Amino acid sequence: MRRRIPPRWWRLALAVPPLLVSLLILLTRWSAIRASHPAYLITLVLVVVLATAVSASALVNRSDPAPAPAPPPEPGPASEPDSTPAPGWRRVAARGVGVVGVLVLIGALLYLRPLGASTVAVDAMSGSGGVTVRDSATRIELQPTGTRHRTGVVFYPGALVDPRAYVPNLAVIAAAGYPVVILKLPFNIAFFDIEGARAVIDATPRTTRWVVAGHSLGGVVASSVAGGTDRRIRGLLLWASYPNGSIAGSEALRVMSVSASQDALATPEKIRNSKPDLPPGSEFVEVEGAVHAFFGDYGEQSGDGTPTISRSAAQEQIRAASLGLVEEVDQST
Repeated sequence: MRRRIPPRWWRLALAVPPLLVSLLILLTRWSAIRASHPAYLITLVLVVVLATAVSASALVNRSDPAPAPAPPPEPGPASEPDSTPAPGWRRVAARGVGVVGVLVLIGALLYLRPLGASTVAVDAMSGSGGVTVRDSATRIELQPTGTRHRTGVVFYPGALVDPRAYVPNLAVIAAAGYPVVILKLPFNIAFFDIEGARAVIDATPRTTRWVVAGHSLGGVVASSVAGGTDRRIRGLLLWASYPNGSIAGSEALRVMSVSASQDALATPEKIRNSKPDLPPGSEFVEVEGAVHAFFGDYGEQSGDGTPTISRSAAQEQIRAASLGLVEEVDQST
């Protein structure tokens, strides 16, 4: 007869793996986690606390009750089938569910690890000539220190990207007199805060017109916001992205799509296919030799293409095109 594993060892087996994974993530991605929206950090801390409590209770409770001996079978006809369920099947099912739940939790925690900003981006958080950086739990604000225009930019980062990674590229727009707000998204996923841009716009009455922008998945969400009826939103800036459905009817919206010829994620084919979904007159700028990760400063990205141009040269073109759209929106009637 196979010996039953004591309950405390099952509790340890379920609690220790997520505890170790959470601690490893915190140790290896601390800078990016701390700089992002607090939702992921809070989740990791909760997992650590709960897993530690379960592990401690299992270790403290060393005495596991011995299983009660099974009662002898009732006498009956030899031909009568035994319809009694196997003992402990509920326990086995519960443990199976627990194992699956732990695996799903670990997979989700690992998937949500943010792509950390480069040293260049982290250094840019201290501000530069003409730009003051204000960092909070839910946004990064790039404020012009000189002349301030009536148009602002609110930006949705790409999925799982440290929001600081976009400061160097967007600081050029702020230095030209246009305030920029980079959203910090729950779990670094734009779909978890679709209305984030509108909250910024409502809280900033001094800025009367806006360009909503985003990189990759952030651009998809930005297109949903820009394609609405808010007349304060005058422009849409897509970085390596395309709209979430058709917004071709938003003819008053000024749109620019900046893409990369070597992008293996938002491929040139996907960008071309998105053209009918954008308003007539939308501008398309393709940066020859650039890749998906060049729109931010967070290193290489899994599944991306191979660049044939330097990051700095590509970003010069990205910045110039983006600033051009913002200036066009600001000067429009």
